[in-house]
Amino acid sequence: MGVLTTVSAAAKAALTIGGIGKLTFIPLMLAAMAYFNYDLLDPENRPFNQKYLREEYDFIIVGGGSAGSVLANRLTEIEGWNVLLLEAGGHENDISDVPLLSLYLHKSKLDWKYRTEPQDSACQAMIDTRCSWTKGKVLGGSSVLNTMLYIRGNKRDFDQWESFGNPGWGYDDVLPYFKKSEDQRNPYLAKNTKHHSVGGYLTVQDAPYNTPIGAAFLQAGEETGYDIIDVNGAQQTGYAWYQFTMRRGTRCSTAKAFLRPVRLRQNLHISLFSHVTKVLIDQEKKRAYGVEFIRDTEKQVIYAKREVILSAGAIASPQLLMLSGVGPASHLKEVGINVIYDSPGVGRNLQDHIAVGGIVFQVDYPISLVMNRLVNINSALRYAVTENGPLTSSIGLEVVAFINTKYANATEDWPDIEFMMTSASIPSDGGTQVKKAHGITDEFYEEMFGHISNRDVFGIFPMMLRPKSRGFIKLRSKNPLEYPIMIHNYLTHPDDVGVLREGVKAALAVGETKAMKRLGARFNDKPVPNCKHLPLYTDEYWDCYIRQYTMTIYHLSCTAKMGPSSDPMAVVDPQLRVYGVEGLRVIDASIMPAVTNGNINAPVIMIAEKGSDLIKETWLPKTNKRKRRSLKCSKIEQLFSRSNSLNTKCMVDR
Repeated sequence: MGVLTTVSAAAKAALTIGGIGKLTFIPLMLAAMAYFNYDLLDPENRPFNQKYLREEYDFIIVGGGSAGSVLANRLTEIEGWNVLLLEAGGHENDISDVPLLSLYLHKSKLDWKYRTEPQDSACQAMIDTRCSWTKGKVLGGSSVLNTMLYIRGNKRDFDQWESFGNPGWGYDDVLPYFKKSEDQRNPYLAKNTKHHSVGGYLTVQDAPYNTPIGAAFLQAGEETGYDIIDVNGAQQTGYAWYQFTMRRGTRCSTAKAFLRPVRLRQNLHISLFSHVTKVLIDQEKKRAYGVEFIRDTEKQVIYAKREVILSAGAIASPQLLMLSGVGPASHLKEVGINVIYDSPGVGRNLQDHIAVGGIVFQVDYPISLVMNRLVNINSALRYAVTENGPLTSSIGLEVVAFINTKYANATEDWPDIEFMMTSASIPSDGGTQVKKAHGITDEFYEEMFGHISNRDVFGIFPMMLRPKSRGFIKLRSKNPLEYPIMIHNYLTHPDDVGVLREGVKAALAVGETKAMKRLGARFNDKPVPNCKHLPLYTDEYWDCYIRQYTMTIYHLSCTAKMGPSSDPMAVVDPQLRVYGVEGLRVIDASIMPAVTNGNINAPVIMIAEKGSDLIKETWLPKTNKRKRRSLKCSKIEQLFSRSNSLNTKCMVDR
């Protein structure tokens, strides 16, 4: 079965990009599979979609994404707790497993396909001047659609969270939760046991496939005075190979990592295609007691004995809070919703990482990822048999750099720009899927990139790490199926414009290094539409430039922020309990007080790991926890009584 599925995935990958109509190569691939005795799939199958649900569960988790999958795993470790996980989407598919094809999932049925309101400050090259906010509508959430980058952030991020009045969220407190999930497959990195671990559910590995451009990036970094580092180690400033949430060359989503291994637990029910529309809250007691959701076009109600946990992401979690009567009172009254608790911070403080698209350099040699050249039956076979080749590349992402602009204090190791450095770029697929995923207009693409479609290029995407601009989300109406109003407010703070402008200049400087010039690097210097009236390469030109091809990196966060009770805009307390309502928590990217310094999937998983322990601390008295530990150890000791290698200090959690 695993062989057939691998063949299917590899074949679909080739067909998706190459457009090949006949599967005459299937017998050859089957023979190769049998010869290599190859099975790419995990030994576990997909979790069950529970047909018949109980009337009541101890815990109801809303959203089976990066946080919800972790919570479902950890809470069902307690045998006496029954847990229901509700997910609006379905299962991931074969195409989502293939790293190279992540952009082909954008605007697919696995994507909520959110779009922001038009604004003049950014996204001027996008259709209708609206930014596309891709969010996973699938079990595993955005970990099924993302580029699998494993970046924890900077230790100062978490120390800052703690300084905002959130005890227990400093770097030393959260590092064990990062390590708890991790199964680091790079033996060199795994030796650093202070920062890494092995044996966790989440597989982290280096990319199986890199081009010569990746090595040149690292040489360019050294040439410009930066160290080669482990970005998840002691120092963040510098250049490094990316680390990915991959397993044997395929995507390791949180559904694959955390749910498949526990699919047979009798106390875990997963309900797919279940769109939650409201949290049920007792008006007098101010306590959450269940949820209302739509499944198979029918409205259903399920009750929660202990808690309802919102893990629906930074858009849907605040939307659900407001639909349930928790949010800014004036706004809720405006759309006709009964106010349960006036929480002015719900939907506010929205933060995101944005980058500048279009920083593209041509090279003289056929060494980059050009889709119509490298993605073919041979690469599909290589992917299936050797777990290697172009299909294992995460859309060309090879090297990451954390650098300082003139606005950062270089002595603090808290860089303000991240370079996402790729051996491909916008025109590498001939103007098909990348253009569609980013939502840029045909006219902009043709004028800027039409002349270099399917040419050998590399790209540098400067991403601003600590934005000062703040967006917000509010309800369009009280109809739960109507998408909320999403205001990005990108680049509305002048400091953000300055940082991103300097990031663009630094990216151009990389292209001028000897390391990149050896490849014939030359910047695609086509003047940007709407900015032609400005002198090229002046600050005014770059300020205009960054407002055109403004790329979200899909790190939406901070819309239900964690904070002390003295902060009127805090939505949850440091135990992630919603202020004003008992039995209700938010555990996802929404609770970040400030977005972390890097890609956010790893921090979201950490938040869920810590959040699950906070729930256990609430409901499991310490005496019971000690008793549970001794019981588990005794079982292990019975199983391994003949083994003299048993460590009697048994671990409760994996």
